[in-house]
Amino acid sequence: MYLKLIAAIVMGLGVTTAAKAEQGVSATEILIGEVEPLSGPPGLLGIAYAAGTKMAIAEANNAGGVDGKKLRLIVEDDGYVAARTIPAVKKLIEVDKVFALTSLSGSQGVAALPVVVKAGIPVMASIAPIEPLYQPVNKNVFVVGQSYEEGSYQLVRFLAKQNPGRKWAALTQDDDYGVALRAGFDKARKEGKLNVVFEGEYKKAQQDFSSEMLRLRSSGAEVFLAGGIIAENAAMVKELEKLNYKPVTGIFWPGRIPATLKLMGPASEGVYGIDYVAADKSEAVVAFTERAKSLLSEADFKAINRYTLVGYASTRVLIEAMRRCAGNLTWTCTISELEKTKNFETGVMGPISFGPGVRFSSQQLHVMRADFRTLSFESVK
Repeated sequence: MYLKLIAAIVMGLGVTTAAKAEQGVSATEILIGEVEPLSGPPGLLGIAYAAGTKMAIAEANNAGGVDGKKLRLIVEDDGYVAARTIPAVKKLIEVDKVFALTSLSGSQGVAALPVVVKAGIPVMASIAPIEPLYQPVNKNVFVVGQSYEEGSYQLVRFLAKQNPGRKWAALTQDDDYGVALRAGFDKARKEGKLNVVFEGEYKKAQQDFSSEMLRLRSSGAEVFLAGGIIAENAAMVKELEKLNYKPVTGIFWPGRIPATLKLMGPASEGVYGIDYVAADKSEAVVAFTERAKSLLSEADFKAINRYTLVGYASTRVLIEAMRRCAGNLTWTCTISELEKTKNFETGVMGPISFGPGVRFSSQQLHVMRADFRTLSFESVK
């Protein structure tokens, strides 16, 4: 009797484990969840990213889904507030019981790492590829993208080669984003022995940059690393325009969207950017946008920007791994297949690869230049 009881308990534990590993999977559908900012200014990024996820899912469903099952997405808005990110992630895992997560939101997603790591659920955390999401490595968390530090380094190095012997300025945010940009800038500065005549930090959410830009002009800086996101970079460039001063200016992918160019106005013409997704008017993005017309709602289609490409590529990687687990769609199998991803092509960025102990894809970067007339960025050859 005692042995039978033990056997029953063991079998029960086995059933519980299997059910947990396969939560979100029914006979007809697979639930996928993601968290991102869908409201406030950061909503420009989150809504666009979600559109990319939706497009990848729509394409997969049109091709028969995964193992004959349709994918269904549940999206939670955290408003870009860490205090809302954790409850949203917990809801998706514990209440909605999704099979996988396609976004942990922006940098505040780091706060939710303990939740997803403990759960063991497959996670694609690609909307903001910051280092704490992939270093140290967590077995079930994968990030498609490139680091801000590397982006800063590559952009500054490019601009230094294009503008030899010029005077430099840099203004970065007083947070982890700013620290990463500064690290890349300092690396390029040391290598290229740059003549930096003005540098500083600004407060997160700062709106008035008149003092900083006046000092920048007074310094005689000829090349400027603008380390803001959207509104901050726009405010800097507009302030320089008021001063009738136009240094060669470089910005980063968080603000490489049409809304930033609209805010900057004509002064945005010629501003440099760097990114790991294809340029706006490239054949790849034109083809992507054309396909999106029949796959996305009108609202989602209008929201398309570079974050849509990131959401699409990241979700495509997850879906491909899930497909390789047909007949054995579990968390363990999906994570294992994600790890085996090698040179996976999505058409909107370079090949994506992971590996044993590697959860960051480290995408190839491209320098781009703003064209205000078309509100887009074109590749610089």
